[in-house]
Amino acid sequence: MSVESRAGALLDALRQRGTHRQMRLMAGPQATRMWLEGREVLLFAGSNYLDLARHPEVVEAAATAARDFGCAAGGSRLINGNFEIHEQLEHELADFLGTEAALAFSSGYMANVGVIPALADRGDVVISDALSHASIIDGCRLSRAEVRVFPHGDLDFLEKLLREAASPQREVLVVVDGVYSMDGDVAPLAELVPLAKRWGATLLVDDAHGTGTLGRTGRGSSELCGVAAEVDVVLGTLGKSLGSFGAFVAGSRALRDLLVNTARSFIFSCALAPPQVAAARAAIAVMRREPWRREQLARNANRLRVGLARRGISTAPSTTQILPVIVGENDAAMTLCARLLEGGVYAQAIRHPSVPEGTARLRLTPMATHRESEIDQLIDLLAAEWVG
Repeated sequence: MSVESRAGALLDALRQRGTHRQMRLMAGPQATRMWLEGREVLLFAGSNYLDLARHPEVVEAAATAARDFGCAAGGSRLINGNFEIHEQLEHELADFLGTEAALAFSSGYMANVGVIPALADRGDVVISDALSHASIIDGCRLSRAEVRVFPHGDLDFLEKLLREAASPQREVLVVVDGVYSMDGDVAPLAELVPLAKRWGATLLVDDAHGTGTLGRTGRGSSELCGVAAEVDVVLGTLGKSLGSFGAFVAGSRALRDLLVNTARSFIFSCALAPPQVAAARAAIAVMRREPWRREQLARNANRLRVGLARRGISTAPSTTQILPVIVGENDAAMTLCARLLEGGVYAQAIRHPSVPEGTARLRLTPMATHRESEIDQLIDLLAAEWVG
């Protein structure tokens, strides 16, 4: 079968199931308002939570780095791509998170498919939550370890798996999201951390959506839950709250050295481009200096949550800046998304298989810089279109 024939058959099947995806064309800087396919829309569909992607200091840092270092690192970190700014970024991330060390990766996906196989191999056990991000799922598969899954947030079931897996002859790795990207709920880390320690397991928290947004200083879900110093491995991204691109893994110096030597997605990838690194460093500085962004983000999310609840629209189980509105079937979610677009608001529909079948939803993500009137506009429009 030719590539064209195979592609045609598979794409036809996706269209028949209502799961065919298309990219939307956006224009303008990442902001509360953008241009989508020729029209200005109010954006509630991004991850630039603190509105740092267009911050003047972040933009200027990237421009300066492009002039000083060029637009590419030119190779992997282990050959010719390890610049001083890479290691400065990693020192600053470790300082922010209170860890011994950190290591930058080219994306959150590459971080997970690098760190999980580095920590678990054939004969070991990896235990993950049923709603783990796709990159965690793929990292578990690549590890060649035995993979066990517990129902979302079910710590009794997790303890059962830990009891069964515990053995001095093998490593046991527990991997969870800090904030679940489709439901907006926070992992029960206050209970999960001592549970993992009790059974001798290593705990990895993918805090892509918590870093910069949660906790007293923005260190994320573990700080929010009071266990920031007790999580073994933290993974985060630079492309969401920090307004740049890339990801990192933070933990001990030994972990960093292990990843440099064994994480294939690090070893065999070009280093982050200098402008991205400089942008991330500037964003960290702004984030630490301006806690109002994190505080306002929480207020905006709560205003949206409460306002929708008053109109009879639930965003449960969210407690963060990711607010799901469950619609049900794929077609219904896409129709509601289109109706909001007609009203000038972009809130993306998320369908099966990205979420469990029958739970297609709008995924609402306010930003720190949305005005109250803009949040109220979304509430009014969604309530007018909502059929329950």
